[in-house]
Amino acid sequence: MHKKTLSDWSLDICIYLVLLLSGLATLLPLANILSKAISDESAVISGKVGIFPVGFQLETMKYVVSSSQFLHSIGVSLLITVVGTVLAILVTAITAYPLSKRHLPGISMIMLLFVFTMMFNGGIIPNYLLMKQLHLINSLWSLMLPALISVFNMLVIKSYYESLPEALEESAKMDGARNFTILFRIILPLSVPVIATIALFYAVYFWNDYFHPMLYINDASLKPLQLYLRDIVLDADSSSAVTKSADDMMNASPEGIRAATVIASIIPMLLVYPYLQKHFVKGVLIGSVKG
Repeated sequence: MHKKTLSDWSLDICIYLVLLLSGLATLLPLANILSKAISDESAVISGKVGIFPVGFQLETMKYVVSSSQFLHSIGVSLLITVVGTVLAILVTAITAYPLSKRHLPGISMIMLLFVFTMMFNGGIIPNYLLMKQLHLINSLWSLMLPALISVFNMLVIKSYYESLPEALEESAKMDGARNFTILFRIILPLSVPVIATIALFYAVYFWNDYFHPMLYINDASLKPLQLYLRDIVLDADSSSAVTKSADDMMNASPEGIRAATVIASIIPMLLVYPYLQKHFVKGVLIGSVKG
């Protein structure tokens, strides 16, 4: 085994320090938001809350979670995320399959057209006019249909398909299997790591998206959680985003409500990620190496 020299140890220390500082830069803002959500109102207003909570209380979190508008918005976001992710995975996986066959005529030109869309698009106004002409304004489909396929995600799945042995498909064809049978019964079951990774990408996108709902959704009953959260964050007094009674005003500050809403909105993604983590590194690594 190679014995580490002083320069090797110095390099390792520098790498660990960079990773430690990067981790702290990510965790400290989250710790500050969490502390504000569970700290006393007076401590939050006076700016005394840092990394650790001051005057522990859970009334603010209880108020946010029990708010009817919050619960309705989180239900809309869950619907968009689940339906959008399932449809996006289905469309992306089906699109990537024929593009992984390099022997098909014209495949290079088709790939060029897909890559072209990664660099150029119609823009906000043409997209809005398109949604309007399709009568999708104030429809949840306007938030899902335009995002059903990401070229980057499709290229990752395509690269994974190309890494699979061709003998699998050849033997299946000899047994009389057709293309869709091969895709759904052989290729996709073998592609669980990359499918889980891309599903996480899509789920995070649908869950965090607030720009497109801001453009296409005017009906308050269709507002997803991130748009509801945006209203709270931008409104200094939270007067237009939430309706508080006198008792609530005594126990929760506007800053505390904003912090509690942020914490509540990231909990679902934090619960999903551990189940997909074991596939995450493998799926991204294979896609990056083959791509």
